[in-house]
Amino acid sequence: MEHENENSDVSRAEEMKNQANEAFKAHKYSHAIDLYTQAIELNSNSAVYWANRAFAHTKLEEYGSAIQDASKAIEIDPKYSKGYYRRGAAYLAMGKFKEALKDFQQVKKICPNDPDASRKLKECEKQVMKLKFEEAISVPGSERRSVADSIDYHTIEVEPQYSGARIEGDEVTLDFVKNMMEDFKNQKTLHKRYAYQIVLQMRQILCALPSLVDINVPDGKHFTVCGDVHGQFYDLLNIFELNGLPSEENPYLFNGDFVDRGSFSVEVILTLFAFKCMCPSSIYLSRGNHESKSMNKIYGFEGEVKSKLSEKFVELFAEVFCCLPLAHVINGKVFVVHGGLFSVDGVKLSDIRAIDRFCEPPEEGLMCELLWSDPQPQPGRGPSKRGVGLSFGGDVTKRFLQDNNLELVVRSHEVKDEGYEIEHDGKLITVFSAPNYCDQMGNKGAFIRFEAPDMKPNIVTFSAVPHPDVKPMAYANNFLRMFS
Repeated sequence: MEHENENSDVSRAEEMKNQANEAFKAHKYSHAIDLYTQAIELNSNSAVYWANRAFAHTKLEEYGSAIQDASKAIEIDPKYSKGYYRRGAAYLAMGKFKEALKDFQQVKKICPNDPDASRKLKECEKQVMKLKFEEAISVPGSERRSVADSIDYHTIEVEPQYSGARIEGDEVTLDFVKNMMEDFKNQKTLHKRYAYQIVLQMRQILCALPSLVDINVPDGKHFTVCGDVHGQFYDLLNIFELNGLPSEENPYLFNGDFVDRGSFSVEVILTLFAFKCMCPSSIYLSRGNHESKSMNKIYGFEGEVKSKLSEKFVELFAEVFCCLPLAHVINGKVFVVHGGLFSVDGVKLSDIRAIDRFCEPPEEGLMCELLWSDPQPQPGRGPSKRGVGLSFGGDVTKRFLQDNNLELVVRSHEVKDEGYEIEHDGKLITVFSAPNYCDQMGNKGAFIRFEAPDMKPNIVTFSAVPHPDVKPMAYANNFLRMFS
């Protein structure tokens, strides 16, 4: 009898796996994970189930979970090449090239005649060599000169045949920003002189700000918070269409991850920066985990900047991203941050204000957690699905709000089917503003409007709009595209 039960579990597990595979094909990755989990509960000795679930986690950018699952697949069957392959791809997505290399070497050992495995191993070796070379020639931070100091945009000539938007003199005006957006809409580029002017002026504005910015919304006025935009310029234009352009009367906060993945990241960042230059109180910008060198190298922004502007702009953007504030507090009530909360209790707003943010994001500590953490439904704290930061429960959110006399946490960082999700007894809202993320997730986008003085969140959702036929990740590291 026991033997029969085992058999029926195995065949039900297979059935679950097949359903999971169908969900995966339909881009329903969360559902696929649930079904693979059911298959694993019925039969935990199948390396295939663990490796498949790892792949679904990778699609949701849950690289920490993907590495755990792939490692389990390898433990069950040390000769299962897909286990190493999935783990290598997850390491790669986190920028951990050396760890990825070891896994691809293993794939090659198991499948010596597979041309695909050989090609990926070669690419991986190339990346590791490149990394070693960059480390060897890099200058220590203390000796590094600011690239901004070496640029004088006044001396850059604008050719007579240039027909695009122009900044007259030193002031960025609304007319200029509208013209620039119209040019971008028609896939025209902005002259480097004006791009330099915007980014350099932006650097001056950001450098003067604290790491935690207080925003005051007067009674009777409103304020809009947007989540990740991820280079989806045409969806950004749609937000402005639905909710009005940024102005002193219609201010916005964009909560990080302006760039990467979407292939119109240069257009997005120059538009947001130009509005800030035009009127600093019309728009506030917070750093996301993708405003960093390591992410931009992998997920497309670096390649796009080189293609549309120049190599020097890559360094300049990296420098300016290090000046972005890490969090905002609206009317002393609403705490807005890209990722989430902390691995320790008792963090005060003054601790966040005191963070020296002018650097690439570290791999641990308060700054890392602000940019990377995610909420979890169960209380307490747990490991991060992403492999960086942590997961925190409703009790953690409640204590942080009480300790700092706040009412609500608004964060972004995670794609949500409806564009938003309310969690932790209504004390935490995730808002994500990139609809049909990566042209395949089918999600809505959302933004939140707050009205002073009561500051109750009013959530508006919207769908994706068409964009020119340039695929997401078009400028991304070729190597990563081989695995996606």
